[in-house]
Amino acid sequence: MDWTDDGIVLAARKHGETSVIATLLTRAHGRHLGLVRGGAGKKARGLYLPGNRVTARWRARLAEHLGTFSCEMTSAFAATVLKDRLRLAALSAACAVAEASLPERQPHAAVFDALVALLGVLEGGDRQWPSAYVKWELGLLGEIGFGLDLSACAATGRNDQLAYVSPKSGRAVSLAAGEPYKGALLPLPGFLLREGAWGEPDEVAQGLKLTGYFLERNVFHPTDRSLPPARNRLAERLTT
Repeated sequence: MDWTDDGIVLAARKHGETSVIATLLTRAHGRHLGLVRGGAGKKARGLYLPGNRVTARWRARLAEHLGTFSCEMTSAFAATVLKDRLRLAALSAACAVAEASLPERQPHAAVFDALVALLGVLEGGDRQWPSAYVKWELGLLGEIGFGLDLSACAATGRNDQLAYVSPKSGRAVSLAAGEPYKGALLPLPGFLLREGAWGEPDEVAQGLKLTGYFLERNVFHPTDRSLPPARNRLAERLTT
């Protein structure tokens, strides 16, 4: 077995004295693991940092084997955010969430492309990147089968004044219909309803709470896991 694909490094864990097991998100082969011989050495140490884009070649005798990676750098993205504490936290959170939530070896080209776009926003210095991060998690939920229905009110069928999300159904609820139950509903920040819109810090915090709730409920809790620590650190830093 042998293939070559575009990839984003999600994680690299040391294996033995000089090797690492790298986790990549590849465009055509999904989240994929492979052994990198010498990956912990001085020459390769900077290559396998989360967020770096690479051209990856994977080889194995049989498809079900772990296999080995050999990679070439195409974009040293990690180095561009190392000096920015918040952007580095966002990079770490996105890579950790992708690694923990995506099934192994199942292609999700839309998630790959969206992560590339998010990395571009972080690298470009756009001050609205926190909103882009929330929208990335919202898109991730949809791609793995747990999308929220924010198109219309679950109670009235209308699409005006949408203000809440039902924690049970994941459907939007209007301001009027949700008023009697607002204590049990999740706030729906308006920027999630408009393409190209950005949220204020309090709306970003609401958005992180919203996507975090459904990631925990639908993705992590069923397998007795919690949100990755890197994701929790990002939320803490953006809300304090």
